[in-house]
Parts: sequence; structure tokens; C-alpha cells
Amino acid sequence: MDIPVELSRILITELGDQQVIFLREIDGERNFPIVIGIAEALAIDRRIKGRSTPRPLTHELLGNVIDALDGTLERIVISDIRDQTFYATLYIRRGMELVKVDARPSDAIALGAAFETPLFVSEHVFDNVLSIPSTPAQRLELLRRRQEMLSQKISELAQILEDHSFLGDTPDEVIQEYQSHLNELKTEYDAIERVLRKLG
Repeated sequence: MDIPVELSRILITELGDQQVIFLREIDGERNFPIVIGIAEALAIDRRIKGRSTPRPLTHELLGNVIDALDGTLERIVISDIRDQTFYATLYIRRGMELVKVDARPSDAIALGAAFETPLFVSEHVFDNVLSIPSTPAQRLELLRRRQEMLSQKISELAQILEDHSFLGDTPDEVIQEYQSHLNELKTEYDAIERVLRKLG
């Protein structure tokens, strides 16, 4: 089941690579953070504040393409979380056909903010990040818990990439994928660390 949510907070700490947004269920109290890029964070922030740009940004261009192809973006779903990474799905209606498109949550949410598209989170995603952060202290604790999960995954990947047997028997492109994923996790870990320092 998909749960209706809304963007409850954007936390732009500095003009760095990663920022944090919070999604909150509309008819409840569950709430969790997602780390997104600075470009998407600023785009969402501009849209919420009613500020336009002279030319379409990337997510606005995608919305214009969907419209030009006689499609309608019906809803956006934060549909999965795997290896501490969130996944989103765009549901695009074209006549009787409903097309599902995989997307990064940051791009999907920026697109949704631009076109006021309903946003949902799958129940099993809430189950994986379950918390009821009604106070700043609880929101901080939620970030700390995610940072701990990231730390564990970073340690596991680092050990794999230090294993000489793995390195000797694995194609270079697979090793590069592991390294790229490790770098992404480290980036998110560092972004959360900056947020925790700012919020105390």
C-alpha cells in the first residue's frame, strides 16, 4: 500500500553536494529524511516559495516532455529502499496506458514540486525507516540511526574492496560499481554528519 506524504522540511545547510529533506505522512506522524543534491534542494525550495526561473530546469523539462507527449504525471512513489538507497517511481498516464518510470527520489520530488504531483511512500519503505520524530531530538536520532546503518554498509563494502581474492577474480567494471556505490554512501554519511553538527 502507498501512503500519501508531503514535504515537511528542507534543510539546506550549505552550498555543498548533499542536503536533507523530510517527508511526512499526511494522515499520520511518521517522518523520515532523504539526502538529495543541492541543485534539487534549491529547485524544490524555489518552487515552494513561488520563485520562477527564466528557462526550464532539468526536472521542468522532463515535465514539459511528458506534457508534449500527451502524458500526465499522476503520482510519484518512493517505492523502495535497498542497500540504504531510496528508489522512486513515476506513474505517467497516456490514455489507457499507465507507464512506470524508475527515478532518483531527488529528481522525482523536484519534478513533483514543480507540477504539484501527489507524492506517496510505499508502506514497506516506512517499515524500514519507521520512526515518529515529533520533536527535533527525535529527528536527530533518526538521522543518527541512518548514519549508523550507512557506517555498517560502508565498512562491509570497504572490506570487500580490500579482499585480494575478490579483486583478483572480479571484472574491473564490477569493482568500479562497488567503488562507486561506496563513494555514494560515504557522501551521504558526510552530509548527515554536517547536518548533525549544525543541529547539535
